Amino acid sequence: MRSSNPVFSREGSFTRDNGYAGFGTTQQAPQAGGPYANNPYGNNPYAANPYGGQLTDDQLVELYQAPSAGPLDTGRMTLDDVVARTTMTLLTLIAAGAVAWFALPGENYGFAGAAALVAMVLGLVISFKRSVSAPLILLYAGLEGFFLGAVSKVFNTIWPGIAIQAVLGTAAVFAAMLIAYKSGRIRVTPRYTRIGLAIAMGFLLLLVVNLVAGLFGADMGLRSGPLGVLVGLVAIGLGAFFLSLDFAAIEEAIRQGAPQRESWRAAFGLTVSLVWIYVEMLRLIAILRGDD
Repeated sequence: MRSSNPVFSREGSFTRDNGYAGFGTTQQAPQAGGPYANNPYGNNPYAANPYGGQLTDDQLVELYQAPSAGPLDTGRMTLDDVVARTTMTLLTLIAAGAVAWFALPGENYGFAGAAALVAMVLGLVISFKRSVSAPLILLYAGLEGFFLGAVSKVFNTIWPGIAIQAVLGTAAVFAAMLIAYKSGRIRVTPRYTRIGLAIAMGFLLLLVVNLVAGLFGADMGLRSGPLGVLVGLVAIGLGAFFLSLDFAAIEEAIRQGAPQRESWRAAFGLTVSLVWIYVEMLRLIAILRGDD
């Protein structure tokens, strides 16, 4: 099943390698008289006790001290892989944000703007790149984190405590969507996806129109007042929508036996959605708090 999430839906995303060609196929029984008609391991010297006879105390101790067999590494993506890669990506983002917050001098935020621009370009490269690149994803997280750290510091200077409020709000949205998805309250159906993507396209078009209007000195009021609050809620809702697409894509990838490296793509998708929600949460709280 192809996901409609822009990060996961491109060709080559979450597909099985040829090495897993046997997954989900029906095995055929060996033909009579074929090379495997009889047990090929019938004469295996280890089929019986390799020590030949009753084990002595020393032999029992030797068997007990032998290393145990580890878990089978199938090379396929698991939920633990996604959690581990997402944790690494978010920690990189947080670390870079802390650097910007504490080390960026004065009001000189030119570096933060440059980081945001490079992160945007890098995000597009990662989205359309056929192979998964963990270093590029971590670099994206670092650049995005640097930008967010600088922006959060500016907002927090005007509205003290807003950064932690936005973090808690983002975590609440993530937890609510995860619970709703796992409980079956939200089902990522084709109709659900089509409606959500239509709203997202309309929202992005509205932002483009607002940007063009702003270049000519017109203010549509999308980032202030009651209309700004409504736009902020819609934006956060779209971020939550994309989180649900991420969850569905990850679940499908695991079910289909996607290669383990695809867990990095899943981590990237989740990071993009969380960054979107955090930025919109920051703006919404700023509008609600006003001049206090």
